[in-house]
Amino acid sequence: MAARLNRLWRLFGTALGFTVFGVGGLLLSLCWFPLLALCLRGEQRRTLAQASIKQSFRLFMGLLKGLGVLDYRVIGMPHDLRGALVVANHPSLLDYVMLAAELPVCDCIVKQALWHNPFLGGVVRAADYIPNVEAERLLPLCMARVRSGGLLLVFPEGTRTTPGEPLRLQRGAAQLAVRSQVPLQPVRIYCSERFLTKQDKWFRTPRRKPSFILEFLPQVTAAEVVGNEQGSALAARQLTRFLTKVLQPGTQ
Repeated sequence: MAARLNRLWRLFGTALGFTVFGVGGLLLSLCWFPLLALCLRGEQRRTLAQASIKQSFRLFMGLLKGLGVLDYRVIGMPHDLRGALVVANHPSLLDYVMLAAELPVCDCIVKQALWHNPFLGGVVRAADYIPNVEAERLLPLCMARVRSGGLLLVFPEGTRTTPGEPLRLQRGAAQLAVRSQVPLQPVRIYCSERFLTKQDKWFRTPRRKPSFILEFLPQVTAAEVVGNEQGSALAARQLTRFLTKVLQPGTQ
């Protein structure tokens, strides 16, 4: 009986959390970010907008933890983490939120459709996230952000992991790392329970409270992995195999 009541409470907490998330995103888009646009321009506006998103995500994750919906902890994040391509596996809908709440700064590549989303459109525009345009335009934008000290978060799978199946990474992140020669910061995300996967509805509450671990692994460069490999396509394949191995969650 106690287990059933706990599961129902976590279902209520999940519903409340996402309601707060949606309302918060709408308020930021309608009130706070337009005010920033009136008062600030350029880099100052983007920096403050991203800081606002970070703190909002920290409050959201704190709410979920406080309600007993989940637990999460971060292992091994460097204190001076700057100027890197952050690559992570993607087991849950919350992965981006958790990472953006913990990283000192966070840029990401977003679908162009999100720029017109009523809840998130104002957020992505104010934060000046990078739209998912064609590769010829995307690479210089990404390189500029990282080389200016930013952190660009990429999920190489392109979508959330299918539970029970091995990782299948696309080569986009590896090609970006090979061509730009920016440092790679791998992050391996482990979740103890199946929770908020692409295949499950939000109300599919696991029997036990899910616990997330965000493990920051040692930074590498493409050159350290592929050596003197000639040809960006072959080097990207080799780097993708390396990332597939290191990002595969093991048994905790």
